[in-house]
Amino acid sequence: MMLTKAGEYAVRCMLFLAGERERDVVLKKDVSEAMKIPGSFLAKIAQNLAKAGLIQIVQGPRGGYRMLKSAEEVTLLEVIEAVEGEIFLNECLFRPDSCHRSLFCGVHQVWEKAREGLRETLSVPLSDLLCMENSRRSLDGGEDSGSQSDS
Repeated sequence: MMLTKAGEYAVRCMLFLAGERERDVVLKKDVSEAMKIPGSFLAKIAQNLAKAGLIQIVQGPRGGYRMLKSAEEVTLLEVIEAVEGEIFLNECLFRPDSCHRSLFCGVHQVWEKAREGLRETLSVPLSDLLCMENSRRSLDGGEDSGSQSDS
């Protein structure tokens, strides 16, 4: 299993916005250039993030994106699921009636435990991720040659 490009770009976008909190509205062009996200793809991702209530899309010549919650309130899991949908790992977790073995299957129990563990791991706030990035940057000697995140 692998995160799609849309999921990866959504994470990059939200991390950039979280790091730019002093700006009320962050220009789409700034997000696109800094995080190396194609502009048309960013617009589609932003629609999903807006539907999930994570950002507001501001129209107009000085328009762009505004986070609706603080970086402490938004988790990596929320960002990923806004674009990818809820994480299930296997169809039997999403639709238990799809498999007649779901009630007693040992593998089903392992899938459920793995899903719970993954969801817990991804429930880290964006603010914590920014702190990790800033710590690594300072250990690395400063700026990181252009990109804030390779999420």
